[in-house]
Amino acid sequence: MKLIFANRNYSSWSLRAWLVLRHFGIPFDEDLVMLSGEGWREAIRRKSPTGKVPVLVDGDVVVPETIAIIEYLNDKYPAKGIWPSNRVERALARAAAAEMHGGFGALRNAAPMNLRASHPGKVDLDEVAGDLKRIERLWADLLSRSGGPYLFGSFTAADAMFAPVAARIRTYALPVTDVAGEYVEAIYALPAFQEWLAEAVKEPWVVDDDEIDVLLARKAAARPA
Repeated sequence: MKLIFANRNYSSWSLRAWLVLRHFGIPFDEDLVMLSGEGWREAIRRKSPTGKVPVLVDGDVVVPETIAIIEYLNDKYPAKGIWPSNRVERALARAAAAEMHGGFGALRNAAPMNLRASHPGKVDLDEVAGDLKRIERLWADLLSRSGGPYLFGSFTAADAMFAPVAARIRTYALPVTDVAGEYVEAIYALPAFQEWLAEAVKEPWVVDDDEIDVLLARKAAARPA
């Protein structure tokens, strides 16, 4: 199999699929594409039917979209434990993953993933307060049920889905509860996450659309004089 993914420093959806493959020991090749530079969008479209990443290629099978990739891997490797084995826990894990997939737009827009950066105080907390409150409650409920350190005890696809949120909390020093903070530390302690992070911080490429200083400057310029 091959995973087509983008810049490790910025591509949150790539991180999710990659973590599942790496943590669960599934062999795969890597195909890194850029999120900037001349013709970068066309370059991705040549490899991805949606023009987005990640994409999993398994022989003649081409699977775009992170959730679909995770389900494909779960079906192909049912013994890996990508989702919890218990029916109820599995349903809760999929619900949490689906909520992450479709929600938290305010946090995503205000605090783009940037693993090699440190930007405390640069996110307007009023913009992300609602998302942070829901994330804290969701994590607390699941961790209380499981006992941690991950949402369902051991690492599952649900944790992979929330790993970029943990990264945003760390990068922007967002104020969260102690329970949420401990979960962020658990994500960062995962060997697969550490492997991704080590490569991300070495990347030389800069994507302006994912740099908060650029985004804040654009917002300031757009305000009426």
